[in-house]
Amino acid sequence: MSTNLAGPRIDAGRIQAALADHADATPAAVRDILAKARELKGLDDLDVAVLLANTDRGIDEEIFETARTVKETIYGNRLVLFAPMYITNKCQNECRYCAFRASNTDIRRRNLSQEEIAEEVRIIIDEGHKRILLVAGESYPAGEGLDYVYKTIETIYSVKSGNGEIRRLNVNIAGLDVEHYRRLKACNIGTYQLFQETYHRPTYEKMHLAGPKADYDWHIGSIDRAMEAGIDDAGIGVLFGLHDYRFEVLAMMQHAAHLENRFGVGPHTISVPRIEPAAGSSVALNPPAPVRDHDFLRLIAILRLAVPYTGIILSTRENATIRRQCYALGISQISASSRTNPGGYTERQHDPHSGEQFSLGDHRSLDEVIADCLELGFLPSFCTACYRRGRTGADFMDLAKPGLIKEFCQPNAVLTVKEYLEDYASAETRAIGERVIEQSVEAITTDGLKCDVCDRLVKIEDGDRDLHY
Repeated sequence: MSTNLAGPRIDAGRIQAALADHADATPAAVRDILAKARELKGLDDLDVAVLLANTDRGIDEEIFETARTVKETIYGNRLVLFAPMYITNKCQNECRYCAFRASNTDIRRRNLSQEEIAEEVRIIIDEGHKRILLVAGESYPAGEGLDYVYKTIETIYSVKSGNGEIRRLNVNIAGLDVEHYRRLKACNIGTYQLFQETYHRPTYEKMHLAGPKADYDWHIGSIDRAMEAGIDDAGIGVLFGLHDYRFEVLAMMQHAAHLENRFGVGPHTISVPRIEPAAGSSVALNPPAPVRDHDFLRLIAILRLAVPYTGIILSTRENATIRRQCYALGISQISASSRTNPGGYTERQHDPHSGEQFSLGDHRSLDEVIADCLELGFLPSFCTACYRRGRTGADFMDLAKPGLIKEFCQPNAVLTVKEYLEDYASAETRAIGERVIEQSVEAITTDGLKCDVCDRLVKIEDGDRDLHY
């Protein structure tokens, strides 16, 4: 494999030209692209530019309906759930939109000890989660450095509580060199995430004033270095609100194409956070390029059409109403019952000075989110089987693109939500969940698989756990 560690070169001129050239795209041109999207092979950046340029609300409804069809075809009614866990809010960067920036005196700072981390994990497990996204500012305890992160991963996987444990740990930490990415992979992580925040270089330089993250080229090359180190499931994203969302979507398409061309597999996930208020940040209170709700729904739908087999992640930055509208348009993973400050699960508070990275829009418990998803006809999933059975990177895509991955995902989702209903759910949620499980099992078309899933559901009722395909 190449040792050239340079990241993608975002062609801003091509993006601006594409947006300008397609500003007057006709409904017929949009419909031609929607027909192409229904073939489930994705779209190129020029196709995406046409969709982004549309201003006709009636045509937008056709975009939404196509996105719903693509989402249902590939992912069915599944929604994967996870909890973010922050272990430190100390940071050496000066990111103007972030409460963690080094000069901000409006929040209390702390690094969690391994004992405190274990307690946070127990609380997350006891609510019913099986997946954690580890998040940290870019400053670790003196004398430990990145060993602090590696020890944290070991701690998280070691915690058991009742019938529960964390079966998959994703990681969102600052960019590393290749050797440290190799060490991170050896810790048995799932997906490595790192967001570019904004691909627009002048905006990036304006928003990142100091610290390692201020180096645009180092930051944008991080996913390349991670994949060079063997981390084949990587996630990218943008903090929408810093620059024109249309530019950011097209730049993400260039980044995804770069990874596909260089490594044979694009991003495993794309995250779509919108900027939210953060303590001590005037930028977060008044975003330079705010994204309206309708445009937010549009960009999610367009991303689903552009990269149909890539997971799209929605966080609890968004309120419950917006989240409900997003699910069917393309979202495949959601956080629930989140805290964005170190120790937040233990403290259970929303004090704006407690060290939160940003304000949350959805404060509901995991049980409330699950009940809501079930009522809407979605099947919550805590499945982690692909990562533990080696179905990652190109191997995952080899199953996903012909539609074979659904043979694993749907049954695994059924089994994991059954575990949740048995161990953690309220009586009301359990009643709804049992109905959705029955409907989901009935929808399995392979008789042998349907019978086996039914047998495993009985085993779960009898106390077995972690049954997966």
